[in-house]
Amino acid sequence: MLGDNCSDSLTIDFCPTPSSEIRSIYQQIREYEVLDKRKTVTALRAGEDRAILLGLSMVFLSIMMYFVLGITILRSYSDSMWTDEDRCSIVNSTIVWDVNCSYSCGVECWKISRYPCLQVYVSLNSSGKVVRLLHNEETHDSNPECFYIPKCHKDYAVTHTIIQNISDRLRSQHMIQCFADPTDRSDSAILTQIYGRVAVFHSLFWPTCSLIGGTVIIAMVKLTQYLSIMCERLSRIKR
Repeated sequence: MLGDNCSDSLTIDFCPTPSSEIRSIYQQIREYEVLDKRKTVTALRAGEDRAILLGLSMVFLSIMMYFVLGITILRSYSDSMWTDEDRCSIVNSTIVWDVNCSYSCGVECWKISRYPCLQVYVSLNSSGKVVRLLHNEETHDSNPECFYIPKCHKDYAVTHTIIQNISDRLRSQHMIQCFADPTDRSDSAILTQIYGRVAVFHSLFWPTCSLIGGTVIIAMVKLTQYLSIMCERLSRIKR
């Protein structure tokens, strides 16, 4: 009968020694550490890829914002003649005549109506020059004779009431803020700018923040990857 203990000569080859058991345990621990390290590296790489994608998206978005805003806001501001902020005194505000306009009455249907033309003259405090006051740059491009161009309505009485209220309000304000041409090339001033300095500031500030943020994210990810590679090389040298 065979013995139950490991000292039996017939079973000694199948009985593990203490050193082989220790090696087996170390091997299992090492395999677990390698698998755990692979999982960690995979998770880090996925996070780094997402961070780089976010940074590239922010950089691309900022470039597109520079392009779009440069065409609209910056170009309109640079082309505007009325850049000098001034104080204007109301000299006269009168409805002089009616201007024909067209409004939509359906698909491919247009009808003729009219709106009152309000002319406003102001005196510039900086020079004392009397000029015609317009609402904004678009008014100058559409009809430089009238202060404000309302939306064309079917009912003329409604449009006339709107223009009359604007005229009465301007008359009640003897002094208003306006924008004049510093070169005196234009004989008019505008009440409001479509895109002023604040709009230009925001059109440059936020794309710049997005560009800097995206660049910083990409740089930090690349720096982290570089430091990780250096640490791994140092650990191999110490081993």
